[in-house]
Amino acid sequence: MAAAVGMSTRLRRSSVRCRAGKTTNSAAGVLRLRLRKSAETSTPLAAPCCHDGLSARLIAQSGLFDVAFVSGFSVAAGRLAKPDVGLLSFGEVMDQSRSIIEAAGDLPIIVDADTGYGNGVNCHRTVSLYAKLGFAGILIEDQEWPKSCGHVGPKRVVKKAEAVARIRAACDARDEVAAMTGQDPIMVFARSDARQAVGLSEALERAQCFADAGADALFIDALESEEEMSALCSVAPAIPKMANNLEGGGKTPLLPRGRLGELGYSIVAYPLSLLGVSIKAMQSALDELAEDRIPDSIPTLGEIRDVVEWPQYDALAAKYSSSED
Repeated sequence: MAAAVGMSTRLRRSSVRCRAGKTTNSAAGVLRLRLRKSAETSTPLAAPCCHDGLSARLIAQSGLFDVAFVSGFSVAAGRLAKPDVGLLSFGEVMDQSRSIIEAAGDLPIIVDADTGYGNGVNCHRTVSLYAKLGFAGILIEDQEWPKSCGHVGPKRVVKKAEAVARIRAACDARDEVAAMTGQDPIMVFARSDARQAVGLSEALERAQCFADAGADALFIDALESEEEMSALCSVAPAIPKMANNLEGGGKTPLLPRGRLGELGYSIVAYPLSLLGVSIKAMQSALDELAEDRIPDSIPTLGEIRDVVEWPQYDALAAKYSSSED
């Protein structure tokens, strides 16, 4: 049943009709249209965060969300069991991202690409490769390397000119890949961590500079009040803003999507929900196994087969079988 739901969801999302009457089949084009509708209705898109192929598949199969986000925090935790402090290499994150984009089907995915992994040239290459993989959006930030989670520890950001150069490079790569492929351009989400590193005024100024450089969406991490969150939405009002509802407790107020829409946000990420409940579920299961009990909440084998699309594999195996029986 879960597989059937997942397949029908992806079929419904395989094309979206745009205002001109044409259809777009690229994830980036779908995301742009959904963000436009979000802004028109003041209803932010909910973006649960995934960290591997399985979590991406579950979001897609649920049929409940219009976008998902690859959380750098969660990828570091899931792949290395280490903190989000720049330990993951570009190659490791790219490898994880390939699994995620394959498992997600047609669900638009935004990927956290940290600083772009170097200077403007590195950032250009990073965005080019993710765009060619089919990601709908990419987040580029202004921290120094190694970076860290925006809500933990002291922050260090590069100079404003270097930060803007990163975004310019990202936007150039976006446009070049779109021209080469004929697909809708990947959306560049420009993030600043200057609120914690320097102050609110600097963060807002950087957000405006990122907009002027061509960013498609803006995000300031670790804002500390509704007033600060509202201030971001007054910068470049026509450009979508992203909020970050850090579930486990962070510096930014946790607001319902209705209130975020009133403030002017078009999308909100939930970075820790899937990772956090997975940790708790595995800890509980281990406790039960230690007591010689099978965990009560375990799905049936059939349900697990559906999640990993085993029936689809069986159908393909039968289709391409060389047996004459």
